[in-house]
Amino acid sequence: MGYVAVKGGAHAINNSVLLYKNRRLETGADIDVENIKTNMRQLINQIMSEASFYDRDTAALAIKQAEGNMEEAVFLMRAHRSTLPRLYYSTTTDTREMFVERRVSASFKDIPGGQILGATSDFTHRLLDDSLNEMAEGPTDSIDYKEVQFNYALNKLPKVIDYLEEEGLFVREPEDNNEPDDITKKAIEYPSTRSQRLQALTRGQTGAVTSLGYAEIRGYGIASHPNIGECRVGQQPVHVDLDDGYGEYFIGDFEVTEIDGFMPDLDEDDTDAGEKDLMIKIGYGLVFGQNETKAIAMSVLDYSLEHPEPGVATSDDEFVLYHIDSVESTGFISHLKLPHYVTFQSKLDRMRQGKGEKQ
Repeated sequence: MGYVAVKGGAHAINNSVLLYKNRRLETGADIDVENIKTNMRQLINQIMSEASFYDRDTAALAIKQAEGNMEEAVFLMRAHRSTLPRLYYSTTTDTREMFVERRVSASFKDIPGGQILGATSDFTHRLLDDSLNEMAEGPTDSIDYKEVQFNYALNKLPKVIDYLEEEGLFVREPEDNNEPDDITKKAIEYPSTRSQRLQALTRGQTGAVTSLGYAEIRGYGIASHPNIGECRVGQQPVHVDLDDGYGEYFIGDFEVTEIDGFMPDLDEDDTDAGEKDLMIKIGYGLVFGQNETKAIAMSVLDYSLEHPEPGVATSDDEFVLYHIDSVESTGFISHLKLPHYVTFQSKLDRMRQGKGEKQ
């Protein structure tokens, strides 16, 4: 829907827009877009993910223009993306080729290739750092770097799920080589396909995706504790095929967070009498930038939508996918404050008419 249009006094509206723009500079201080890009990394990541548009420069500009309002920045990013030509589609990419910067497993202590903590706030104390009141020109704390011999290259690390497959505890689903749907060109039709669901989840509002994923775990769905088999953060290479006979071309890489969520489930293919065996099934999450909370919640909702339970809201694809979209939800809610004079007057007329008939 995306309600934004309004009619009214042109002079008043123009001045309102000018006042809105001037508010940002009332203090006489401005902020450089480059500073936003380099210092607001996580905010940039979140906005790029929800806008489904990977461009740090544009995201920083949108943040400045929106004065830090995330929903407005996402709206600006999506609006700008809609004006850009779509030149190519990338070829299928394998995250085993990701240049890994962070890799952890909450399910196994020892995994092939080892765990890499990387940069994370997981182990920090949630105390305000007063030293940040002062400007710093570079890192203030030195890091004790040591050379470590790896058995695998960082862009050739095996997946943890491969180990479970070798143990016979995970059965890989048949590959679906049908061309994925593109929800930026055609609206989602319900019941949705998995490609539509994954696209909608990865560009869903971080808070909404996290809240619904939390509700799913608390009992409004699977009511169990999923295990994070593997969390990866790194640079994912992208290739395109120009059909010129020279094969694929590498066009760059982008930072992503990938989650394989392990969900114990009954083996539906077990035909033996008696109790069915437990197997591991996967909930998948993949988002732009480093946004591990959203990617984990996405994996929970992916599993819930792929294996729906009757009467559970988080298994209803229309309920989940339609309401996690930032532009749809904030657009509709914010339009309620715009003029509704005619519609409300008609309600008053019906109320007065009904009251008069009773008298």
